[in-house]
Amino acid sequence: MSSEESATAAVVPMGAAFFPVAPGAVTRKYAFILVPGFTLLAFSSAVEPLRIANQLSQQPLYQWRLMSEGGAAVASSSGISVCVDGALAPLGRDTRAFVCAGNPPQAAAAAPVVALLQRHARFGGAVGGICTGAVALAAGGLIGGREFTLHWENQPAFCEDYPELSPSAKKFEISGGVMTCGGGAASTDMMLQLIAEDHGAEFSAMVSEMCLRKVMVGVEQEQRSSLSVLIRSRNPGLLRIVGLMNAHIEDPLTLEDLAQAAGYSRRHIERMFLSVLGETPGDYYRGLRLDRGRSLLSTTDMELLEVATACGFGSVAHFSKSFKARFGMAPTKYNRRLVRGGRRGG
Repeated sequence: MSSEESATAAVVPMGAAFFPVAPGAVTRKYAFILVPGFTLLAFSSAVEPLRIANQLSQQPLYQWRLMSEGGAAVASSSGISVCVDGALAPLGRDTRAFVCAGNPPQAAAAAPVVALLQRHARFGGAVGGICTGAVALAAGGLIGGREFTLHWENQPAFCEDYPELSPSAKKFEISGGVMTCGGGAASTDMMLQLIAEDHGAEFSAMVSEMCLRKVMVGVEQEQRSSLSVLIRSRNPGLLRIVGLMNAHIEDPLTLEDLAQAAGYSRRHIERMFLSVLGETPGDYYRGLRLDRGRSLLSTTDMELLEVATACGFGSVAHFSKSFKARFGMAPTKYNRRLVRGGRRGG
């Protein structure tokens, strides 16, 4: 029996709500490839809109199967294991193949997973990545010249590993036969868009209502809240300075440079930071750089010197001292703790 013949039958559960779809619609096939540490929220947020579409229409609009490298159940980042339908196997051209990943992102780049995606794309199949699934696409050379994204937490490390590629800040990207999203609720956003393309915006809106989502696709495209929300201020000068700080992590700007760019005096900037953020500009900037360092230590295998340099510190000693002051432990101890825990994140 072929992998397509043994695929899980489309699930069409009963429900009170109903939205008619023209009968005889072709069943769209999906394959979700689970890798160790995949994010359960992102995975379920991708599957549930397909189930709801089937339920609303009372038709097998969508069919999905789960796969893993060895065919065994896969542990998610929450420690909950999910059983799959079988091991990796060639897929029909009409199947959309998604890699569901999380932390560690490198799990998505397992050679058998990458090889399957390359073969599928070579024969005209659509491929995608959920959460950090884009790492598999990058490793397979499948996203060059296309818009793509992955979870914002993992983007700095991704850019270190693939400096020639630039992920977007959007929740999801659909670029030809490549589909990616940042995970979490963004998986639902992406699927709602795909459902709209298949069966119309009104049907997709009803699926969204069933998910208790009142904000429709395209309204809030960015993964993260606006900077003004994050720092609880709408002061344009402060927003510009913090924006510049975030854009210059590896090559920190001086306070004089920041003051000149914002059009304020140094003293005014210091008062503004203390009154709004409760710390000096230097302390706030150093915190941003150290947070980036912690992220790189968590999600990459970069050497300590490389991490320090990527965060704009002139020496490992300076980085280590600052890191310990902020996080309560030396970066080497923090890194060893992650290695013992398998580098698994939340």
